[in-house]
Amino acid sequence: MSSNRPYLLRAIYDWISDNGLTPYLLIDAAGEGVRVPPQVVKNGQVVLNIAMRAVANLELGNDWIGFSARFSGVSQAVRIPVGSVLALYAQENGQGMMFPAEEEGGDTPPPAPAPDEPPSGQGGNGDDKPKRGAPFLRVIK
Repeated sequence: MSSNRPYLLRAIYDWISDNGLTPYLLIDAAGEGVRVPPQVVKNGQVVLNIAMRAVANLELGNDWIGFSARFSGVSQAVRIPVGSVLALYAQENGQGMMFPAEEEGGDTPPPAPAPDEPPSGQGGNGDDKPKRGAPFLRVIK
């Protein structure tokens, strides 16, 4: 079967937009084929505002996400493989969906939890706050 990631991305994007919120993408900037301005990459990742008012010609395809956006006043084309999307969430409340990093072999487990998460076996009731200004995401059931 084909990946469900592009379908989920389109659905979450529509849900966020329909609720009047701002959709943000978290991208693995080191992924093969990612084309974003290098000055916006921090720690190998980039967060992009993909609201209709922030981008032009947004395409949420099955293999690629593409659009034009202004960075430091200069319009640039952005192209992101769908597999490099780590999360799509609403900027205002953090609701959205996280995606595991795609691996070539498919048998590789997802990456280890972020350093802000408690080590396994020590619980974690969700009350811990990130130490950095990282986006807050919640699982939607």
